[in-house]
Amino acid sequence: MAGRKKPIVIITRKLPDPVETRMRELFDARLNVDDAAMTQPALVAAVREADVLVPTVTDRIDEAVIAQAGPNLKLIANFGNGVDNIDVEAAGARGITVTNTPNVLTEDTADMTMALILAGPRRLAEGAEFLRSGQKWPGWSPTWMLGRRIWGKRLGIVGMGRIGTAVARRAKAFGLSIHYHNRKKVAPQIEDELEATYWESLDQMLARMDFISVNCPSTPATYHLLSARRLALLQPTAYLVNAARGGIVDEEALVKLLQEDRISGAGLDVFENEPKVNPKLIKLAQKNKVVLLPHMSSATLEGRIDMGEKVIVNIRTFIDGHRPPDRVLPRRT
Repeated sequence: MAGRKKPIVIITRKLPDPVETRMRELFDARLNVDDAAMTQPALVAAVREADVLVPTVTDRIDEAVIAQAGPNLKLIANFGNGVDNIDVEAAGARGITVTNTPNVLTEDTADMTMALILAGPRRLAEGAEFLRSGQKWPGWSPTWMLGRRIWGKRLGIVGMGRIGTAVARRAKAFGLSIHYHNRKKVAPQIEDELEATYWESLDQMLARMDFISVNCPSTPATYHLLSARRLALLQPTAYLVNAARGGIVDEEALVKLLQEDRISGAGLDVFENEPKVNPKLIKLAQKNKVVLLPHMSSATLEGRIDMGEKVIVNIRTFIDGHRPPDRVLPRRT
């Protein structure tokens, strides 16, 4: 990067205007004005030219792309919390630092998770669609559009990190009993605050819950963590909510459970093959057996600006010769 006034920073998607404006002030920022997802050849061209690449979850920065990086690429500053879209090990082997934007989307994601927990049993999407479609509403009736109460039910949280804990706080306020499965127990004061029950066995927890919320990160170890075998443990009255990553749940197995009415419903903000959505899930949504959202859990203006500010801090810190605060280390083998 020596010898240039400003480093070349290539941004793969359109970001909020305040973020892009600041990047233009600080760097030789190349913007994606049209917001079209970059093809693999376009990503290869970007890594050959850039000093810093700013990708998003829609960009697959795999070993093949990283292998073609130019000598000036020294930082991949991901605009996102998860880095499952980046081969961090391959980047490390090439001397390329990877950063992310953690801890800014916790509350937004927890809000949407709680909305999905409510949406299924209270038939929110179904009721809204009834009026939006222009159907004649006959008026209030004691037995029309009946849902199920969530107060007093049990919520099992898979992954009790920051987001899982934020979901638990919201759910407790709604009268849900908090249960969780995690690699280890949370701090005693958090357990006490939430009156939470820890389950070392995920299988045992799944079999006893009214709601399951998936809040763990996407890693090789969590791929299909909720497998066909584990999904079959759910009670027929259970609802499953996933606002984490699609690959954590065996989507085909979940579809089969919903088709056969072996669980009461699901709320999904993420999918295994995004942006493609399983046509079977769409049919189930049309039958009001599942609520589907287009990866909206973190979609607030405030959250996106916070993410952009973290990206900028990471880039500036790196350029100044210091370790960026949100560096992601390769997994140890």
